[in-house]
Amino acid sequence: VQVVESGGGLVQAGGSLQLSCAASGRISTSDTMGWYRQVPGKQRELVAAVSGGGMAMYSEAAKGRFTISRDNVKGTVYLQMNRLKPEDTAVYYCNVRVIVTTIEGSRALDYWGQGTQVTVSS
Repeated sequence: VQVVESGGGLVQAGGSLQLSCAASGRISTSDTMGWYRQVPGKQRELVAAVSGGGMAMYSEAAKGRFTISRDNVKGTVYLQMNRLKPEDTAVYYCNVRVIVTTIEGSRALDYWGQGTQVTVSS
């Protein structure tokens, strides 16, 4: 599975950015796709995720400002970020969680993109 993000950059506080992520390889429409972010010295944290059926979940920081969406035909997931704040500055990573089922049971495999920098100036 290959995961490639794009769309990061520098924006002023209050502005907007859209991140895009294209996933290819052995994925299915039932896999969950999401966005995480990380700042130096802190753990990577979930921003938003969307199931194959379109059910979305958001962190408290993202609720009301960010919108996640996916295109199952293209294998892409998007993160529309509005009303950005300086504290949103981070490297944003796209994640694809693939559920693998074998005779021994099911397990999740996480695939990550290389990350894209988002910087929000005050």
